[in-house]
Amino acid sequence: MLIRNETMGDIPAISRLVTEALLMLAQSSGTEASIVERLRAEGALALSLVAEEEGEVIGYLAASAARIGSEGGWGLIGPLVVLPSRHRQGIGTALMEEALSRLQATSRGAALVGDPTYYGRFGFRSFPGLGVAGCPPEVVQALPFDGIEPRGELIHHPAFGLNQRE
Repeated sequence: MLIRNETMGDIPAISRLVTEALLMLAQSSGTEASIVERLRAEGALALSLVAEEEGEVIGYLAASAARIGSEGGWGLIGPLVVLPSRHRQGIGTALMEEALSRLQATSRGAALVGDPTYYGRFGFRSFPGLGVAGCPPEVVQALPFDGIEPRGELIHHPAFGLNQRE
C-alpha cells in the first residue's frame, strides 16, 4: 500500500470513495464529496492523501486549515474514509499517521469531529471549552502539537456549510 498526495486522475475515485464510505454513517449528509470538491476548488486542502493499492484508491484523508477560537494554525482532518470492503486493515491508521506527521511541520495541532474511540488512539481528545455548535462535545477533538490546551469554537472552512463565525 502506498500513501501519497492526490493527483488529478484520482479525483473521480476520491469522490466515489467518499460518498460510498460515508453513506454507511447515520450522520452522513451525502454532501461530503462536494465539500471535498469545494475545498479543492478554493485551494483550501492543506492535505489530500490517498491510500493506493495495485492502482486502486482504497482510502482518502483530507485536511484543511481551521481555527479554534481566535487561534489559527490548526489542521482540520476530515473526511478520513476507507473503502468499506477494506475496513480493519490499517489503511485509515496509515493515512492518519502520515497526515499527523505532515501537519506537525506546519500546524499548531490537528482537530476533527469524530468517534472518540477511534481517534483517541492517535492522541485526539475532547477539551473543556472546545466545541462546534450542534455537536456533542465528546466528538469535537484536538491533538495540540505544542501542548497548549485549545479553547473555543472549532471553525471549519465555509465549504463545510456550518454557517460559523468567520
